[in-house]
Amino acid sequence: MSKPHISVLLREVLESFEGLTLRHFIDATLGAGGHSEAILQAHPEIKLLAGIDQDLQALEYAKGRLSPWKDKVEIFSGNFAELNSLLSPLKIDSYDGILVDLGVSSMQLDQAMRGFSFMREGPLDMRMNEKADLTAEEIVNTWSEGQLGRIFRDYGEEKKWRAAARAIIHARQQKAIRTTLELSNILDPVLRTRKKGIHPLTLVFQALRICVNKELEVLEAFLPKALEKLNIGGRLAIISFHSLEDRIVKNFFRFEASDKLDTSGIGGLFLDKKPTVRLVTRKPLSATEEEILSNPRSRSAKLRVIEKL
Repeated sequence: MSKPHISVLLREVLESFEGLTLRHFIDATLGAGGHSEAILQAHPEIKLLAGIDQDLQALEYAKGRLSPWKDKVEIFSGNFAELNSLLSPLKIDSYDGILVDLGVSSMQLDQAMRGFSFMREGPLDMRMNEKADLTAEEIVNTWSEGQLGRIFRDYGEEKKWRAAARAIIHARQQKAIRTTLELSNILDPVLRTRKKGIHPLTLVFQALRICVNKELEVLEAFLPKALEKLNIGGRLAIISFHSLEDRIVKNFFRFEASDKLDTSGIGGLFLDKKPTVRLVTRKPLSATEEEILSNPRSRSAKLRVIEKL
């Protein structure tokens, strides 16, 4: 296995739960276990840490990494949106802390056979859960030009979404597109102009990955379930890596923290509601320059935290 994922915003995550008594904790995207390892070290009072991930390779690595706490750790294979059913065997009604890291791990990006990277030759896969049916190859070779364009526009915020979709349709009429580098070679001439610091293919590959894994739908389904799982005074911390995810998290957190249910009534009528959370971070926390230098993948990370009232 390639080197494990470097846990982003680790200091900020630990500070988010500092001072809390964490008896029961959920790491809803366990990955290689780096965040959980640090939390277990910082909170010896933890009785149980439940770790969830849909990547079987990552779970195996995390299991070894967290073995010093094997009596405290329960690991579950699945998507974090399914946390209610996954964690039901534990018979724990509520938790003191929940952490979600929405990033793709280095273990996934660095393995060419997973198909996440446009820098390495590999099959057009992109499934975080390797048992899932839909792959990027199926999307690229069977979806219509309109469908492809909407993915690139809505999930990648790619300005040249029409040209990218058109290039794929033209290329696949000659032969099926099977690998990451084949797709890269098709799109590179179309997307080559890009502002400094962003590779031309980043947004299209992001869009395909989001679509394959239904990432935005899963996040929207997860948020109310996570809030319901928290104890009063418990905290939910979420690390996002692009504006689409961050917008969903920000809007959910702000609505739950607001005392207004609706502001659209006639004559500016405001419908009141009781806030369910307190915003621990009014603005998202981001990586320091030092962290970005040591781990460039942290440059787009944003951490938002709420506390249940």
